[in-house]
Amino acid sequence: MNFTRRLVMKGAAVAAASFTTETACAAAPAPAVAGDRTAQDIAGDEAFWRTIAAHYDVTPDVVNFENGYWGLMANPVMEAFFRNTEKVNRNNSWYARRDYYADIQPIHQRLADFLDAGADEIVFTRGATEALQGLVGGYNRLKPGDAVMYSDLDYDSIQAAMDTQAERTGASVVRITIPEPVTYDTLLETYRQALAANPKVRLLLLTHISHRTGLMIPVREIVDMARGFGVDCIVDAAHSWGQTDFRMEDLGADFVGFNLHKWIGAPIGAGLMYIRRDRLADISPNISERPEGTGAIFNRVHTGTTNFATFLTVNDALDFHELVGPKNKAARVAYLRNLWAEEMRGDDRIEILTPNDDRLHAGITSFRFKGKTSADDNKAIVNALVEKHGIFTVIRTGVTNGACIRVTPSLYNNAGECVQLVRALRSLLAEV
Repeated sequence: MNFTRRLVMKGAAVAAASFTTETACAAAPAPAVAGDRTAQDIAGDEAFWRTIAAHYDVTPDVVNFENGYWGLMANPVMEAFFRNTEKVNRNNSWYARRDYYADIQPIHQRLADFLDAGADEIVFTRGATEALQGLVGGYNRLKPGDAVMYSDLDYDSIQAAMDTQAERTGASVVRITIPEPVTYDTLLETYRQALAANPKVRLLLLTHISHRTGLMIPVREIVDMARGFGVDCIVDAAHSWGQTDFRMEDLGADFVGFNLHKWIGAPIGAGLMYIRRDRLADISPNISERPEGTGAIFNRVHTGTTNFATFLTVNDALDFHELVGPKNKAARVAYLRNLWAEEMRGDDRIEILTPNDDRLHAGITSFRFKGKTSADDNKAIVNALVEKHGIFTVIRTGVTNGACIRVTPSLYNNAGECVQLVRALRSLLAEV
């Protein structure tokens, strides 16, 4: 898809943006002019965000606050995906074997540039889970007597991958609990004490933004701390890239898994694995690869036949991501989060699990009604929200202090829907 775009940037703000497509979404209004305003100023401009929301085809059946599973493609991205699917299907292996590689290389390089990474440090995967499985399963520095560490807020399947890798190598597992409530300093101290108390730990899993509660941890500080203890870190950035704006050096990590189909807005089935160039030898090649010597990062993943159209459409997703502005996106979802979460925080009948600290949250935040810690309790609240109030959320389990309910706003949500959520929560609390 060809975008006609006019982006005038001053600081973090988009000064003006417009684009046309060959699709029906061309009729949608162009974003309002942002002028000299900062991303924080733009975050609450509902007129500006209505023009962005107009490029999403959203079901009217519910207010969808469950955008953490995967992200809707904007209409121009979806139309590009349809065209790419038609092209690949029509031309089949004639295209895949002759032209696909040349078409995907500029997209691969563009992603590397977005992250300020080397093109030889990233490789496409079908998602962050596949990337993290490859990193955990390929990490070859563990030996009998060593230990691995992760927290209760880390992703289930990657916790399991850490368990499995520990079993394979004769290492032990250290599981830690993130305190509730938590502050920035308490969070750092939790990891410092855990690392100091467990000197056999050699590998630490860190989740940049938790899929359970939305807690955003200070990855760079913890990675630097872990290095001081002789510990390597694998970072799960499945929810963070696109929801927040950062580059590789902001994380400071050697091994990272990313999603492109959540907050970057690509079609489902796109992610990245990152391995810092000088650490490649510490991640063994995929079991389906037998390279001579160390090989390349491409040897660390062996997916088989992938969805060519999905990866081709990453370029269009990046176009729309740039059009809106990474800093503007981050400010908007945090603004929507604050509208409901900070309004409810003063109610002692509810627990807001993500702190009121911009350093520790983005858009995702979970809650639980006080005393309602079981999965059944929280399923009942999720059902009541959707059946009585038309608001869709999702239960999260695995948090040490009890199950909770995750709220995840996206760019097509608005302030009025956050007010609707507050009213719904107060109504349900009155019934408890």
